[in-house]
Parts: sequence; structure tokens; C-alpha cells
Amino acid sequence: MRGLPALTGLRLVGLVLVVVTAAACGSGRGASTADDRLHVVATTTVLADLVRQVGGDRVTVESLVPKGGEAHTFDPTPSDVRRVVEADLIVRNGLGLDDWLLALIEDAGATAPVVALGEGLPGADYVDDGGQVNPHLWLDVAYGRAYAARIAGELERLDPAHAADIRATAAAYDARLAALDGDIRTRLSAIPEADRTIISFHDAFPYFARAYGLTVDGTVVDAPGQDPSAAQVEALIAEVRAKGIKAILAEAQFSDKLVRAIADEAGATVVSDLYTDSVGDAPVDTYESIMRWDADRLVEILAGT
Repeated sequence: MRGLPALTGLRLVGLVLVVVTAAACGSGRGASTADDRLHVVATTTVLADLVRQVGGDRVTVESLVPKGGEAHTFDPTPSDVRRVVEADLIVRNGLGLDDWLLALIEDAGATAPVVALGEGLPGADYVDDGGQVNPHLWLDVAYGRAYAARIAGELERLDPAHAADIRATAAAYDARLAALDGDIRTRLSAIPEADRTIISFHDAFPYFARAYGLTVDGTVVDAPGQDPSAAQVEALIAEVRAKGIKAILAEAQFSDKLVRAIADEAGATVVSDLYTDSVGDAPVDTYESIMRWDADRLVEILAGT
């Protein structure tokens, strides 16, 4: 599921043509002498925003997975080949979330440095997810700050002439994220202890829950694109009823039809339109804003405020 899908026929021809054209035209900063900013390609809109906030006016950023897209099962297009070929830096999460990028980079012959923000993150206490590390670290803002710090280091290394400017921008952003982390903790402290157990759509919230005092007691689907069986749905409904779980979380990039059906049957409430792997439209179009939105929605439902 997480690998790059096989490419055949016209699609494969298209990819080859794009690679050849990109190679002939040059890549990276050499493709445009009028703009000395670093061109960064990220796998998701969340990571792209982190780069944008850290790099400020020293970067241009593109996300391969579009807003509202699904990072776990993304299928790259020929235009994505050009993006990675022309990048000065490629940013991914790693930990299985966006491993399809590795095949894309290899097929394209891209030479830009690649940083996997979630892998080998200093101080990270990784959550085991059925024998694999859960990749959604950024939903704990402390780890979002660590991602931003890693991005800053990469940008400074690639653009030493403007390292001081990048450090200053990154420091200001880190201060905002530190305040955000504290604000979320304060907001979620209003949730009564008895209402802190939740069911999530997929396993995106373990770091968020651990950081901010919630308990995730199950998921609706094992992974995006893998619908549960009727027996699994019945078992989940029984568990929600038996434990008096108040809320089931739905995510903006997935249909909430199944979540609402389960919640209706179990007598739970749906916390809808939460953002995990993608930003949304304004005003939830940055990492900071989606984290505030998620916290506000959870408090609204679980604390009744």
C-alpha cells in the first residue's frame, strides 16, 4: 500500500519524457538564475508549511501531495518527476508515510539532498504501530518544533550566505510553536477525565493523545483505504457502548460516512473535520492553524464548550 504503484503504458512513457526533458533543461537553482531562493519540495502540505514558515523569503516550496490528498496512498504523476528533479532540497516525513517518494526519486534520477524529518529524530519517543513506527509525530507540537529545527539546519547548510536570516526566522517560528503547545495543553485540560477516551478514524493521533492527555482506545480503519469488515464494525460499536466512549474522530481528508454510521449506532458524537496529514483552506491552511482547530473542536465536543 505504501509503495509507489507500478507504472505501465502511456503513463510510463510520460514519466520518461518528463525526466528526459528536465535533465536537458537543467535542474535545481541552475534552472533559474534570476531567483537565488532555495526551491524545496515536500511530500505533504503540512511539511511544506513548516518549510515555508522556517525559510521565510529564502525559500519557495511545493507539496507533492495536494491539499486534502492522502499521503499514505499517493500516486505520483509525471509532473512530480520534474518537481523532484528541479528541487534544491526534498523533505519527507519517512517512517512509512511517504516511502513512495523513494522510488520516484530513483526513477527521476534526482540529486537533491533528502531529509526524512521523522526518522532518527533526537529525543523522539516513538509509538509502535503493529510492528511499525507510527509516523504522525508532528501532531505533538513538541515534535513539530523538532521538525522545524531540522528544517532550519538543512536550509542553513544549503544557503550559508543567508544562514543568519534563516536562524532568526526559525527562532521566531519556534517561539510561536512553543506558545501553541502550551495553549493546546491549557485548552484540553478543560476536558473532564471521564471524557478523555476517544476512537480515531485511523491511527493518526497517538502522539497528540499522549502529549495532551487523551487516550485512543481504537480506530475505525486499520489504515486509509482498508475498510473494516462487518464483524469489526459490530465489535467497535459494542466497545464504544460498553466503555461509554463519548467521541469518534473524523478527518477532513476522508469521508465521514462510516464514522457517522458507527457513532449513530453506538450513541457517540462525531468530532468532524479534524486535520492530520493535510492543511485545509483558509483559515486552516497552516500547521499552526490546523493544530489550533483540532484542539478547539475536541474541547467543543468533549468539554461541551
